[in-house]
Amino acid sequence: MSYALGIDVGGTFTDAVASDGAGRIVSAKTPTTPPHRELGVMRTIEDIAGELDIGLGELLSQTDYIAHGTTASINALVQGTVADVGLIATKGHRDAIYIMNAEGRTLGKAAHEIQDTLRRRKPAPLIPKHRAREVTERIDHAGKVLVPLDEDEVRDVARSLVDQGVEAIAVCLLWSFKNDAHERRVRELIHEIAPDMYVTLSSTVSPRIREFARTATTVMNAQIGPRLRAYLTPLRERLEENGLKGPLLVMQSEGGTITADRAPEHAITTVGSVLSGGVIGGMRMAEQLGHRNVITTDVGGTTFLAGLIVDGEPVMAPGSIVNQYPINAATIRVHTIGSGGGALASVDDGGNLRLGPRSAEAVPGPACYGNGGTHPTNTDANLVLGILSPRGLLGGRKPLSTELARRAIRRHVAEPLGLTVEEAAIAIHEVQNAQAGDLLRRAVVQAGHDPRDFVAYAFGGAGPAHCAGYCRDLGVSEVVVPLGPVASAFSAYGLAASDIVLSAELSDPSSFPVAHTTLASHYARLEADLRGALDRQKVNFQEVTMRREVDLRYSMQVNELATAVPDGVFTEHTADEILERFEEQYERVNGSGAGYREAGVQAITYRARATAGLGFPVVLPDVAEATGSDPAEALLEERSVCLDAQTGFVPTPVYDYAGLRAGHEIAGPAIVDVPTTVVVIPAGVTGRVDRLGNLVLSYR
Repeated sequence: MSYALGIDVGGTFTDAVASDGAGRIVSAKTPTTPPHRELGVMRTIEDIAGELDIGLGELLSQTDYIAHGTTASINALVQGTVADVGLIATKGHRDAIYIMNAEGRTLGKAAHEIQDTLRRRKPAPLIPKHRAREVTERIDHAGKVLVPLDEDEVRDVARSLVDQGVEAIAVCLLWSFKNDAHERRVRELIHEIAPDMYVTLSSTVSPRIREFARTATTVMNAQIGPRLRAYLTPLRERLEENGLKGPLLVMQSEGGTITADRAPEHAITTVGSVLSGGVIGGMRMAEQLGHRNVITTDVGGTTFLAGLIVDGEPVMAPGSIVNQYPINAATIRVHTIGSGGGALASVDDGGNLRLGPRSAEAVPGPACYGNGGTHPTNTDANLVLGILSPRGLLGGRKPLSTELARRAIRRHVAEPLGLTVEEAAIAIHEVQNAQAGDLLRRAVVQAGHDPRDFVAYAFGGAGPAHCAGYCRDLGVSEVVVPLGPVASAFSAYGLAASDIVLSAELSDPSSFPVAHTTLASHYARLEADLRGALDRQKVNFQEVTMRREVDLRYSMQVNELATAVPDGVFTEHTADEILERFEEQYERVNGSGAGYREAGVQAITYRARATAGLGFPVVLPDVAEATGSDPAEALLEERSVCLDAQTGFVPTPVYDYAGLRAGHEIAGPAIVDVPTTVVVIPAGVTGRVDRLGNLVLSYR
């Protein structure tokens, strides 16, 4: 027997899914164990082995691969819990990261926030200025060395940064994506002084034009890389000691994995990796259910994440934005806010209720966990409202204290706002739904899509408790809560079902169309780089496919659209075909008639992406069918629950998911208890169990 494992390490829980490739899938969930997250991973795999009734060593020895995703990278950036980093820049260009190319006040902001000029603010700087240093050197736009690198100056700067106690150094020199010789030499000189120092080069992680975005990406890569390396190395060693023969793979933001020994060098590509797992899982499930357009929503312990699948494929982006800083890394388009189940609720100086972005995480966790947390979270509110049972999570293995939850809400929210504990709890619950709903509207509508054409998938530990609320005003046709054998471990399922995906890119700004020989030259170079990178993965692939794209824009515009480039041999007509695709996409996003070819078109960055199939079938099985639609035999209890501020607490039926079968229907208000999550079905909503065991919510 062979197995594929997916491991999703969240801020609060660690999930695992194992597939034997023959239709059997089992899952497990355990608390995440910071700072030593590898302990929680091992415990979750041990639970999987127990579900399969085999030993840990036997499971690992029969595992083809483990695909691992983590929210650690995105959570660290969102919350600012990152390594101390130094920056080395070209003399005269250190302040690019602080000036922010005039984008600092608007990046990642909604239109109404951008228009409110009096409240626009730059974010906190990524690094303090005393750790941003300059060295003498200069390479021009064609890659020619104009001023040689001053190596003695580099040594002095490196010693100074090491003496300041930095954990990593980011190197971002002007035009290094055209000629990386100076950056590579700077790294060599740093390692002469500090051999173990983590050094990241912009020419490696972000070989694109635009100095600010390239610098920001390089700095953020350095902020999360050392700790990713410190985590993955002992994890891989522990797995191998216990019998793992196959590779440990790490999910990247673009929807595919990379081997664990290569991941820390490209740590920035793991930002959003768990959402990528969820989107890939959604894509696989959509293939089975016949859904072409899907909004995937993942409410974990720390973050709320949303992604889109359009015409059966994830919507990609050349980069993303975190805390108003751009990340130059190809990614499944990720929309993120710090508003998960463990998001901390507070009252600001203006008397406004705030939820997130800070999180209680796994330690100490929400107040109701009884692990020392004293600040209220979304989870505490749901317990007070009766949505969660005091019996607790994980089948009762994680008991919850209503009294501790009430005490935290009373002190930090109810008393400052002059509310009862119950009123404060429903306010927290509704703020969570409102924040998530607002993010979804921006994610879908601003991308030029009609929400009515989509189905929403809701997963993560807290997603099923809130999805009916945050999707109600969006206008989707229905909401699918993936349950069956994967339940709230859906992202882990997506990880197990993923392929290895690598990308390569080069910036060559020029007017478009370009000669077909130029296109051929660029993509020959990129695809050769990808073949070399795949060889370095040291993994046996069943098949490899290459996709091409180029970032295009109208002249004088500042934003590009990633545009598909045809496969095969380039001809004199290829550039015209690319232009047609660009203009069709431009008008779809910006409206009919918005295109204006007469302005001229520019190509900025060329990109190729390799997808290498691992050849392991991970398919969700059908569940048993019910003899009728009435789920009375699954009724667990009736408890007082508040799902609406106007209605208040009402007796609400609670169903045991284990007793539900395909075809059962539940009219809201109702609660469905699942060992690893809870599904809320409000009044006016009907839940139906589909053939895969999912609960499909429809608005009546």
